[in-house]
Amino acid sequence: QVQLVESGGGSVQTGGSLRLSCAASGFTYTPYCMGWFRQAPGKEREGVATIYTGSRGTYYADSVKGRFTISQDNAKNTLYLQMNSLKPEDSAMYYCAATNDYMCGVRWSSAIVNYWGQGTQVTVSS
Repeated sequence: QVQLVESGGGSVQTGGSLRLSCAASGFTYTPYCMGWFRQAPGKEREGVATIYTGSRGTYYADSVKGRFTISQDNAKNTLYLQMNSLKPEDSAMYYCAATNDYMCGVRWSSAIVNYWGQGTQVTVSS
């Protein structure tokens, strides 16, 4: 069975950095997209970043462009999210996600996600 296990969350000060990891296992196919969502208390889950298989491209939410970088290590079956210049508004539970929905490149939303990780908490304070 497919499993996505996030790690790397924690507490940092404003301006700090974290690198989230998502270890994937059990896939019998290559997901068309893998990426990250985040959800803060009382808010909807929002797409943060996604990477298309074969390094075809990436998508970033406007709020994280220039600060976050998504990447993957196929040999390790691991997805990463490098987060720099963190702000308090980045505080949220971050979820790794994967989908075989071929429309994921134009619609990175919770509705198309096939597999979710358990989440890892990111807290940014001053």
